[in-house]
Amino acid sequence: MDTQALVQEIQALKKEKNAYILAHVYQIPEIQRLADMVGDSLALSRQIEKIPNPLIVFCGVRFMADTAKILSPGKTVLLPSEDAGCPMADMVSAQDVRKIKALYPDAAVVCYVNSSAAVKAESDICCTSTNAVEVVKSRPQQRVIFIPDQNLGSYVAQQVPEKDIICWHGYCPVHHQISAHMVERAKKAHPNAKIAAHPECPYEVVEQCDFVGSTAQIIKYVQQSEDTEFIIVTEEGILHTIGEDPQKTMHLLTPALLCEDMKKITLPALRDSLLHEQYEITVPAATAERARAAIERMLEV
Repeated sequence: MDTQALVQEIQALKKEKNAYILAHVYQIPEIQRLADMVGDSLALSRQIEKIPNPLIVFCGVRFMADTAKILSPGKTVLLPSEDAGCPMADMVSAQDVRKIKALYPDAAVVCYVNSSAAVKAESDICCTSTNAVEVVKSRPQQRVIFIPDQNLGSYVAQQVPEKDIICWHGYCPVHHQISAHMVERAKKAHPNAKIAAHPECPYEVVEQCDFVGSTAQIIKYVQQSEDTEFIIVTEEGILHTIGEDPQKTMHLLTPALLCEDMKKITLPALRDSLLHEQYEITVPAATAERARAAIERMLEV
């Protein structure tokens, strides 16, 4: 089946099933174009409870679909690719969190949303890359355990020096591979370009950049900036979301900035998910209740 026929079938199934499609900005352009909403983790989290449709199809990775189910327990949530996971989320378990909490009983546990429902359930509050600094500042505790991303945690520690931040040793493989040397080389190749990076990058990368922020913040920065040339240091899917502007030139730092898990959701996978209502997300009620509390605290911040 050709692409146009697939798109038409998906649109028909979406209408027939009364489904709402959410897509992260790292999804392939064809998926982004079909979505009812495209956004970063924070924007999508805020949208979930406002969706009136009984069926949500989350084009992202597992932890995102879990979050949708936690915030909308009465709705059916589908993840089009059953094995679309997140390596970072797999780097910490609920048992790990309990162990580190026992070592630092006076600390608040701030959990990046890139984590499992079970890990969120063991945490005091969640955060995204958009609001991590504000969330950490909001905690009354002097000491903060930040899980699972060591790079985002290190960035937050630089922004909130008044807190003692203990970082877990997880990371995003896509962003963690970036080196300071790669940024230096890009600067030489494009000396007039502004560099915008995601805080999941190592801190020695972040400190060389003109702007650091979440995917949504990078998009806003590029679109509103008076500068005309940019080096983008995050997953390549963001380039579609930024959009084409004939007055602006984008350079991806390296073609290697590609999340294989995000790219597992294809048009056939989305069609099959809608057609067969597969793969439905479930979260144990007790886990969901505790995880929801941590997520809602974040949304209040």
